Amino acid sequence: MKRWLTAVLLTASLLGSAGVELLQAQNQIGIAVGSTPESVQIEDLEGNPVDLGDYFGGGKPVLLEFWATWCPVCEALEPTLQAAYAKYGEDVEFLVIAVAVNQSVRRVSRHAESHEMPGRILWDRDGRAVRAFMTPSTSYVVVLDAEGKVVYTGLGEDQDIEAALEKALQR
Repeated sequence: MKRWLTAVLLTASLLGSAGVELLQAQNQIGIAVGSTPESVQIEDLEGNPVDLGDYFGGGKPVLLEFWATWCPVCEALEPTLQAAYAKYGEDVEFLVIAVAVNQSVRRVSRHAESHEMPGRILWDRDGRAVRAFMTPSTSYVVVLDAEGKVVYTGLGEDQDIEAALEKALQR
């Protein structure tokens, strides 16, 4: 399983922006817009179980970013997510899903201590969230509306996160 996940994430990162644009144009990035994601259990950074389903359909939109400490695209996307968190953090639940590819929970925790992250950081030790959301790469963002339906998926550093959140909030 870890080999498959590593291959998918690394292949997607090698596609570069041209490959990302092609996938986005074909609407083939991860979980389908309009679908309801599977409820999966992952962990917080202390190893406590967290059921992602507790966040879906709870009356508040949710933004999930699939992220890694080693991902330069995630780093480039961070200012956009920080700005969105500052603007929408009261109205939208922000979850940063740390993938378990080429990093450890300890490394993620150390990173979190020295970097302000836009939302709660969770650890996807076994790739359950990656599989449930059909995550093609790090820097993958999924936005769910208040009813728990996927309204946006995107990949890369040039995502229009604000437009996605406005759609989720129906403003």
